Amino acid sequence: MSLTAGLAVYFVIWWTVLFAVLPFGVHSQAEAGPVSDGTDPGAPQAPLLAKKALATTVIAAIIFAGVWYLWAVLDL
Repeated sequence: MSLTAGLAVYFVIWWTVLFAVLPFGVHSQAEAGPVSDGTDPGAPQAPLLAKKALATTVIAAIIFAGVWYLWAVLDL
């Protein structure tokens, strides 16, 4: 696998995992208590994006290691 192909595969895996991780642990303003004026009640109270980006990076690296193993070592 070339460096460019590896980066492209990791990029796709990272974004796919991010969209899978985003809904976990999110509570809307309506669920958390008072709603801020001018916002939608369904808007997240605290999305924890930095924590989710870090988790996404770790999960994507593990998945990418499996993909790399299949592609480079097993030559599939």
